[in-house]
Amino acid sequence: MNNKTISFDIKNKWQIPDYEIAFWLGPKLKYCVVIPVINEGERIQKLLKRMFELCIHEIADIIIIDGGSNDGSLEIEFLSNLKIRGLLVKKGYGKLSAQLRCAYSFALKHGYDGIITIDGNNKDDPEAIPNFILKLDQGFDFIQGSRFIDGGVEENTPKLRKLAIRFIHAPALSFASGFKWTDTTQGFRAYSKNVLLDPRINPFRDIFIKYELLSYLSYRIPTLSFKCVEIPTSRKYPKGQVPSKINGIMGNINIFIVLLKTCLKFYNTKIR
Repeated sequence: MNNKTISFDIKNKWQIPDYEIAFWLGPKLKYCVVIPVINEGERIQKLLKRMFELCIHEIADIIIIDGGSNDGSLEIEFLSNLKIRGLLVKKGYGKLSAQLRCAYSFALKHGYDGIITIDGNNKDDPEAIPNFILKLDQGFDFIQGSRFIDGGVEENTPKLRKLAIRFIHAPALSFASGFKWTDTTQGFRAYSKNVLLDPRINPFRDIFIKYELLSYLSYRIPTLSFKCVEIPTSRKYPKGQVPSKINGIMGNINIFIVLLKTCLKFYNTKIR
C-alpha cells in the first residue's frame, strides 16, 4: 500500500461536505471498495453478505458512505461481522456526488492506490470486483463496468432508461470525450488515485452535488489521455421494481441537463 501523503496545499483546496466517521479500522489493503447508500434496507444487506461470501474483504478494504440512512440497515455489529472496514456518514448538503466526494477524499488521505465503487442497491454483481482490481494493477486509470458489452448481463432494465443510455447518454459522452462508452450511467466503476488527484480534473468541488460527478468523470478523464477501459459486469433490476434514486420526469430531465452541461465543458476546472 502506498503511504505517500497528500500535500496540505492540495487537501486545503478540496471542498468536502461535512461527514462523521462512525467506525474505522484503518487501511489494510492497496485498494478499497466504496459503497454509497441511503435507506437501502435489505438490498444493502444482501449485497454485503454476497461480498463476504466472495471474500472481497481479502482483496480490497470495504468502506460504506451513508447519506443519512434511518432504516437500521447499517448496524455496526452487522457490518463488523461482514468484515466492513469503515462506515462514514455524510452530514453536509448533497446527494450521490457529495457522498462520493466524502468517501474518495477519505480514501485518498488514507493512501489507497485505487477506488472501486459499487451502488448499494444490490443491482450489480460484486463478483466482477477482482476484474476491476486486475485492470488497476495493469495500469488503467478508469475502469467502467458495462452490462452492454460482450460478457455483460442486463436484466429487467426499464425500457426507456435502456434506450436513453444506449442512444443518447453513452453516444453523447463518447463523442465529447473521444472514448467509446456503452454504459455511462453505471455506477460500478474504478479510478486510480492519479485521476482523482489530478488538478485538471479536481472532483472535490461543491459543484458536484447530485449525479454530476459520474458524467463529468466519464467525459473528463479520457480527454486527458488517461488509460480507460470498459469491462463486462452484471446489472439486474428486480421484476416490477426500480431500485433507483433517479425517478420521475424531473429526475430524468435533470440527468440530461447534467449531460448537456458536461459535454459543453461546464464542469471543467479552470486549472490547466
